[in-house]
Amino acid sequence: MELANPFRPGAGHQPPYLAGRQAETREFTRLLKQDTILENMVLTGLRGVGKTVLLETLKPLASEKGWVWVGADLSESASLTEESIATRLCTDISPITSSIVVSKKRINRMGFAGGQVTQAETLGYEQLRLIYTRSPGLALDKLKAVLESAWLAISSKNSIRGVIFAYDEAQNLADHSEKDEFPLSLLLDTFQSLQRKGLPLMLALTGLPNLFPKLVDARTFCERMFRVVFLESLSRKHSKEAIQRPFQSMPKVPQLDESSLNTIIEMSGGYPYFIQFICREVYDVFVQCWRREEVASVPIHEIQQKLDTDFFSARWARTTDRQRDLLFVISQLPECDREFTVQEIVEKSRNAPGSSFSGSHANQMLAALGRQGLIFKNRHGRYSFAVPLLGDYIRRNFQLN
Repeated sequence: MELANPFRPGAGHQPPYLAGRQAETREFTRLLKQDTILENMVLTGLRGVGKTVLLETLKPLASEKGWVWVGADLSESASLTEESIATRLCTDISPITSSIVVSKKRINRMGFAGGQVTQAETLGYEQLRLIYTRSPGLALDKLKAVLESAWLAISSKNSIRGVIFAYDEAQNLADHSEKDEFPLSLLLDTFQSLQRKGLPLMLALTGLPNLFPKLVDARTFCERMFRVVFLESLSRKHSKEAIQRPFQSMPKVPQLDESSLNTIIEMSGGYPYFIQFICREVYDVFVQCWRREEVASVPIHEIQQKLDTDFFSARWARTTDRQRDLLFVISQLPECDREFTVQEIVEKSRNAPGSSFSGSHANQMLAALGRQGLIFKNRHGRYSFAVPLLGDYIRRNFQLN
């Protein structure tokens, strides 16, 4: 008998049961009720908390409320220039507008039959790009003209309430003053201006916790423009639901006892990605034991080793020896899984093996680790790991080396 494993630990893959995100869903539903867009959404959190999964879950909800949903993953290349962000927006909105007839004209029929035929014109990608290039003014004026034209066409359908521009990995957005390119500011200025004019075009951005500070650094009005929803790890109750419900849907598979549930919750830290990863391994073990008529238990060491190899080791491999020294010092801080300061690192390093770190040296290295996606600065003077449970990984493995 085939007992397909229901757990899906891949990035952005929908889990078999989405637990514990009711409050965030209600908040998004509230934003959908806006007649004039005063608040946009930023959905943020560490890697592995389920940002992409939740964003995809919100899409059908928006559709039910009469909103059109467009968007994509924002790669770094999409944020290199103002031209590239304009191309991104034209590309994303064009599948919606290309099905809408905006004008009709009579043209002469070719061939011996002669006469005229009616040709319908739609607002496809090429037409949107034409509006952009032909509109006078700066990039802001051009992009506003494109989106205003797009909304004029879309709003001709009475059933459409507005358009949500949803972008994942939005922490990749950045201005580049050294190149005189400001794609992030262009995006923010465009939507803020159009929303002031009453156009129901809403931004929904997801990204790592450094996303919102980047938005505010680019434009201070972002403090009022966005409703920030921070995804935390799941509570014990919701972690239990995320683990237990898929097993319960497969009654022929041995069910988890309380001890096994507690082990998985502790190992995962309540992070949805780790729950999926660990449960996928546990499920396979339990099925094999059931077929062999053996008693099943959670193989803690084997799963931990696989998690270290598959998830953490690639990130660790990108660090230098000196960066590893710094990360080890951080892992010894009592609040390393929450927040820490440069001063705390400096003081802790005085008692750590190897040479200590000065404040300026620690700052430089933290900035480099931030570019590598291991650390983020969440507010002035305070840092956090961008990868959940990284401190546990370092404590397990660094001393062994």
